[in-house]
Amino acid sequence: MCGRYVIKTPPDLMRKAFGYTEQPNFPPRYNVAPTQPIPLVRIENGRRSFALVRWGFIPSWVEDPRNFSLLINARAESVLDKPAFRNAMRRRRCLIPADGFYEWKHERPRKRPHFAAANALVAFAGVWEPWMGPNGEELETACIITTPANRTLRSLHDRMPAVLAPEAWDLWLDCARVDAETAYALLAPAPEDTFAAYPISTAVNRHANDSAALIEPLPPGAEDAETTPAAQPKPARKTDDRQGSLF
Repeated sequence: MCGRYVIKTPPDLMRKAFGYTEQPNFPPRYNVAPTQPIPLVRIENGRRSFALVRWGFIPSWVEDPRNFSLLINARAESVLDKPAFRNAMRRRRCLIPADGFYEWKHERPRKRPHFAAANALVAFAGVWEPWMGPNGEELETACIITTPANRTLRSLHDRMPAVLAPEAWDLWLDCARVDAETAYALLAPAPEDTFAAYPISTAVNRHANDSAALIEPLPPGAEDAETTPAAQPKPARKTDDRQGSLF
């Protein structure tokens, strides 16, 4: 499962790592949430290209997204066969850059958020899809593919994002020459040392909170400041949750 994640690598370093030609400029994001635009890398005109698309996959055959479930993750085990993802897996695979992700562990009296910090910039396996509405609306969307969790993260959740090693990026992205079955073989739990997880403040529960403080470890035995009235942030201005803010 991956419902929130972090992108803090500077744009110039991300560009160097993934080798796309665009020069996007964006601030770090410490609480990327579903329906918000997310950066991804895909192949366009035979080369790697950067794009911002909506996190929340909409298959092209959907008539009204308001009546369709929000698909932020796709299970690796069924991504080849599930109608929602089958065509995208064959034709529109992508890389989703990340520096870590959040997971919530069941602890009494409530779930405790943890940050799974990557040991370096990683690429989640993803698929994307263009959607066109009946009135000519156009929207590109994507989701993150998940695998069973590795031993390091299994105590938090039984699923984790599929992480592709740099040497597998070309194979995953090349939908023209690499078939879906071959690409599928690249989907496996990340090596045990890819992430280090630790508990953090429940401030991350509010998607309006977005700062480096969210990924600071919670000291053992420390009171979570988010539970005290004085620490409650002002309510965020109500917005359309289906249209996240750009970077």
